[in-house]
Amino acid sequence: MIKISIIGGGGNVGYHLAAILLKSKNIELIEVYNRTLDKIQYLKNVTSVTTNLNQLKEADIYIICVADDAISEVSEKLNFNNKLIVHTSGSVAMKELKCKANKGVFYLLQSFSKDKKIDFFNIPICIEATSKPDLKLLENLAKTISKNCYSINSEQRKKLHVAAVFVNNFVNHLYFIGNQICEENNIPFEILHPIIKETASKIETLTPFDAQTGPAKRNDKKTLKKHEAMLTKNQKEIYKLLTQSIYNTYGKKL
Repeated sequence: MIKISIIGGGGNVGYHLAAILLKSKNIELIEVYNRTLDKIQYLKNVTSVTTNLNQLKEADIYIICVADDAISEVSEKLNFNNKLIVHTSGSVAMKELKCKANKGVFYLLQSFSKDKKIDFFNIPICIEATSKPDLKLLENLAKTISKNCYSINSEQRKKLHVAAVFVNNFVNHLYFIGNQICEENNIPFEILHPIIKETASKIETLTPFDAQTGPAKRNDKKTLKKHEAMLTKNQKEIYKLLTQSIYNTYGKKL
């Protein structure tokens, strides 16, 4: 039985991680910390909750689920020796943990929203640790909740995180722009749902390079000009930048 303490249970990652750990038969979630109790009050009947970092219960792994900029500050306040303290950030190096304890990373490569259920079984979990025994401990933890566990170092994880920003955050912003255009023209956004799903499913069998379609790849200049004429200044800038990138990728020039 692996004893876990979550530090920062009020955020999206902490919320979902607590939920899945409570369901695991091989894990005991002994405590959840948050700066204020209001966001973790719902856990008080299933585990211990606290706002005091100086009186945390003894655990095998302390998982820090706070904002990236707060990781160093929070870890510095954890006065443990022979315990494993990890963070869950994709962009923060393991060395940014300022505690005296053993250090590691438990990065869940997924986008988390509290009101959206998560299938943890398919989430890639990227682990790193300063020692082989701790890496094995994190691997055991990861495999209790997911089928996908990867040993990824801090430098690799930073590159992976920026790749995730492109395929997730930026793509979602493009959904937002598409939704704006639909709303402004009284078109239901759900009309686009099938093409969104088809595009996402393609890369399970095709490379992104081979899956590319559209007027930019085909060099349909008339269509491109028509599109640009319909867009706001900000939308047009994004459209032209992405169009140029596609041109460059497939060996064409404007």
